Amino acid sequence: MWKQFIGKLSWKSLKSSTGGGGGGGSPTAKSHPMSPRENGTVKPNASPRSPSGVAGGEGRSREDAFIQKVDICCTVYDFADRGKDSPEKERKRQVLMSLVDCIGAAEEPLTEAMMSACVHMFGVNLFRVFPPKVRSATVGASETEEDEPFFDPSWYHLQVVYELLLRFVTSPFVDPKVARKYVDSSFISKLLDLFDSDDPRERDCLKTVLHRIYGKFMGNRPFIRKAVSNIFYRFVSEADHHNGIAELLEVFGSVISGFAKPLKEEHKLFLWKALIPLHKPKTVGVYLPQLTYCITQFIEKEPKLAGTVIRGLLKYWPVTNSQKEMMFLGELEEVLELIDMAEFQKCMVPLFRRIANCLNSSHFQVAERALFLWNNEHLFDMISQNRQVIVPLVYPALERNARLHWNQSVLNVTMNVRKMFFDMDERLLLVCQSNFQVEEEKRAATEERRRLTWEQLERNADAFQPANTSFPAAPSSAPPVVPTVT
Repeated sequence: MWKQFIGKLSWKSLKSSTGGGGGGGSPTAKSHPMSPRENGTVKPNASPRSPSGVAGGEGRSREDAFIQKVDICCTVYDFADRGKDSPEKERKRQVLMSLVDCIGAAEEPLTEAMMSACVHMFGVNLFRVFPPKVRSATVGASETEEDEPFFDPSWYHLQVVYELLLRFVTSPFVDPKVARKYVDSSFISKLLDLFDSDDPRERDCLKTVLHRIYGKFMGNRPFIRKAVSNIFYRFVSEADHHNGIAELLEVFGSVISGFAKPLKEEHKLFLWKALIPLHKPKTVGVYLPQLTYCITQFIEKEPKLAGTVIRGLLKYWPVTNSQKEMMFLGELEEVLELIDMAEFQKCMVPLFRRIANCLNSSHFQVAERALFLWNNEHLFDMISQNRQVIVPLVYPALERNARLHWNQSVLNVTMNVRKMFFDMDERLLLVCQSNFQVEEEKRAATEERRRLTWEQLERNADAFQPANTSFPAAPSSAPPVVPTVT
């Protein structure tokens, strides 16, 4: 197989060297220090490292042939200008594709030297600084998902590198104990930095690669969790913008589903300190589905965490953002689907005070979404079992909606919820209605006293006529005394 592979490369290299002359250019970035390719030419005395040397090396060992091909791929080109170095770019891409086929069809384990060369080549091609102009434009962009994505002009080339990296990580012929020397914390940190790429295609590939690395390199799992937590901390506390939060949460959704029961304290801290604060940024709508999935996975593993999640939601509940409030109500319903009675009773008082505020929202969609919570059978069953506490909290909001709300749809749903309470416990509802009337009378009396007090103050202010008092002019300052010297 290796002879066929080297022979194929020999034919391609000879063809490109005879038919592609005169079109060469110079690489615009650094190349592998062991590579003989400099300024688009091949040194005469570097035939062991040149493509023609690789092509003619059928008798050379498998390791040397592989490493020399990887060395060729360590030259980085500028893809901002499509016409620049086109033959060299295409030649490198063909070598990359042949390496993808080579690792996919490998029948023997890769040696440590081959692994080292591969990881170095991945770093040379992938780890880069993103264009500042693109990043600054993205920071000021809209917070919706409808923003026009940016597509990296080098993706045609990077895609093959990511495919090779994925084949390398998933190959059964790559020993994780040996490869871990090179796929270390530094490599993973730089890989995680790439999640801030503006290109959604690159983030999607990174998502798959990170998931495979987490699964194969078990010794790196604690570091990956800590590094991702730090990304979340910086996003919430400092940056307020990151392109890859949704992709990182999607990876951790599957990671959390694999946590063993009972959950470790480290994992619970990750929920409380990293995941729940992600509700704070204004761009939460971009990644809320993935965030909700991660949180529900925690609750399914340990139902007692539902109360912790609800208290966290109440802590970051939006006050002036109606769209965000609707998203919170949707997530709250999913959490309440999984909560048990003991945890529900611990947090039901502050929870339904907040729901009562939502019922009286002037934004009709928020009020309507809060009223639709009563359509949830599991939630309605828990409300009915704790009606002595919950109904007095929400009945005043329902009554104010019925009297004052401007939207007809909200009025209709409010009357339906009131009827549900009436059918649930008529006596309790009548008591709540009587208490509401008493509170309204007290409130009206207080308002009337306040109005009369202000009227009295206004009359006193109009009757008060201050005397016109003329104040004498201030005396002019005396000239300074100059001491005489005798």
